[in-house]
Amino acid sequence: MSVPEVFKKLQPVIDDILKDPELASAEVAINYQVLTPEEAIGSPGRDDFPLQKGKEKLMQAEIDGCGGQAYTDMPGNFFGSLKEALTLPPVNNYHRAVIVAALNAVYRKTKNVHTTIHCRDEGPGKCSKELLNAIAEKYGNPRIAVIGLQPAMVEELARRFETRVFDLDPDNIGQEKYGVTIENGDYDLEEVEDWCDLFLVTGSSVVNGSIDPFLNRKKPVLFYGTTIAGPAAYLGLDRFCPVSS
Repeated sequence: MSVPEVFKKLQPVIDDILKDPELASAEVAINYQVLTPEEAIGSPGRDDFPLQKGKEKLMQAEIDGCGGQAYTDMPGNFFGSLKEALTLPPVNNYHRAVIVAALNAVYRKTKNVHTTIHCRDEGPGKCSKELLNAIAEKYGNPRIAVIGLQPAMVEELARRFETRVFDLDPDNIGQEKYGVTIENGDYDLEEVEDWCDLFLVTGSSVVNGSIDPFLNRKKPVLFYGTTIAGPAAYLGLDRFCPVSS
């Protein structure tokens, strides 16, 4: 199976991490737990997040008490050394989730990235409101292409900006949500780029392998969420995740 380009770009940082004998040694244990919706996001005051609907699960890596997370539709448990985790072949969503969660935990441990744990309770609503101000301040009044339905964000964005939303969940495609018809995530990227001024892309795209086309676009790309915390820091990608811990 083919390896997404993003993991080829991440290979140098993985190689550097594994040069550290303390991090790479067998004594560095990583325990992955598939979190329930309540454990992951608490009670956000709504029930339409993909996590709550069972479409995705949040896997959490722990390294010496430092946590890193990754969304995936192919969850599973893993326990082994950091070297074993980071050298899994990134050929499916489970392996990629293990690698990304481990990278996020390592980056938290080494104090390079702190926002690696999903916000809870009122956090998603607060994040969405802050997103409006952040976009307006940096981009003015852009037309926004949202890649991956995040309901709290879309509800706020659609009130203020011209917005199109693309999603791969067949239960969402063609449905009208918050005044926006959800379009098929299998779309003509060039057409969408001609239309929009800004791409807002779910960070879980790094796990499902759909991130590659957004690594080199003409229009600005803003990623959101905890999943892409470590990869975004290493690759220099713009990321929005102000309420995560």
